[in-house]
Amino acid sequence: MQFFSCTVFFLFAAISSASAAHHRQPVTIRCSKSDTDDVADDFLQGIKKANHGGELWLKKGETYVIGKKLDLSFLDDISVRLDGEIKFTDDVEYWQANNFFYSFQNTITFWVWGGKDIKIHGSGTLNGNGQRWYNEFAGSEILDPDNTFLRPVLFLTDNATNVEVSGIHFLNSPCWNNFFVRTKNIKFDGVRFDATSNNASALPKNTDGFDSYNVDGLTVLNTEVNVGDDCFSPKPNTTNIHVENLWCNGTHGVSMGSIGQYPGVLDYISNAYIKNVTLLNGQNGARLKAWAGPNVGYGYISNITYEDIHIENTDNPIVLDQCYFDLNATTCAANPSKVNITDINFINVNGTSSGAEGKVVVDLTCSPGATCEGIHLENIDLTSPAGSPPEIVCSNINGDIGVRCTNGTDSPP
Repeated sequence: MQFFSCTVFFLFAAISSASAAHHRQPVTIRCSKSDTDDVADDFLQGIKKANHGGELWLKKGETYVIGKKLDLSFLDDISVRLDGEIKFTDDVEYWQANNFFYSFQNTITFWVWGGKDIKIHGSGTLNGNGQRWYNEFAGSEILDPDNTFLRPVLFLTDNATNVEVSGIHFLNSPCWNNFFVRTKNIKFDGVRFDATSNNASALPKNTDGFDSYNVDGLTVLNTEVNVGDDCFSPKPNTTNIHVENLWCNGTHGVSMGSIGQYPGVLDYISNAYIKNVTLLNGQNGARLKAWAGPNVGYGYISNITYEDIHIENTDNPIVLDQCYFDLNATTCAANPSKVNITDINFINVNGTSSGAEGKVVVDLTCSPGATCEGIHLENIDLTSPAGSPPEIVCSNINGDIGVRCTNGTDSPP
């Protein structure tokens, strides 16, 4: 058992200074004495006390262990200053049985944040304690319909308006780092995400930086993401997206989607501006992804701009994937995607692929079951270690894309 240094007093001068700086009455709670000392009840009481204009302060150098699910859906004008560490227990059996469940991709979470005017800031850490989850999930797939091992999302908002998160470090989330549901105007600034494993045969999976569902107004600024899945990936019905100054390492890219997963359901993503992004050592760079196959949905991705994007050692620097999820070509051709892709811009994209796809650095293969038009590429300077000249593939796209491309059916393997 790990024991923590837990200070039981607080400095009046520091609290007075913090209060003056933020114009909020500070609230403190006891910290944990060990990694099994659950302070979930204290945390909940602290949140209730700080609600309606106060600030819960979690102090630097102290750890607050959460071992019980928390409903925080009642918030109204609250600030949480996280300078210490919030750490969730890795009691897999408890969390499998006690969580908040969302039917979209069988998502669960430790807690739900909801309400309005919520601010979370500081220099501390939100620790998902994911190693045991990585070990026990190893080899599984979150989207496998037979998967029953559900892993919690580290931070989830539902029915929330005006949420700001800044400064903190998200560490080792068991699954997605964030999932925003029925949320309006959420902003992240200066946040860092890391998911690493000490077990080479059980690497973090599905540890996306950002996921969303029915969200209007999603802003991410000045953020670093070092995880094993999507760096940024808004999901169905997300609109008015702004991403700027984003750094991604070892990820599956900055993706729009996936959408179109559920039978008969209309999904969409619209109005996104993605600027000044660095993508290193990943599977994908700038990606649009939609489901195909029998019994899927339909929808559209529209008015998306990627601008000033730098890519290094990435398998697919720019890619349109309308055969998601790992669908074989025969099934995809027989049941093509019904997600339309319109008004998409890739401007000032430079760097190198990994060579995993040969000379292909851009693959824009549109589904024959969908409409793809208004797709524009400008100032594309991507190379491949597999040789020159680099190849841009386009297929089933209406109109000129702005650069010379080859039809995917004529492309060499």
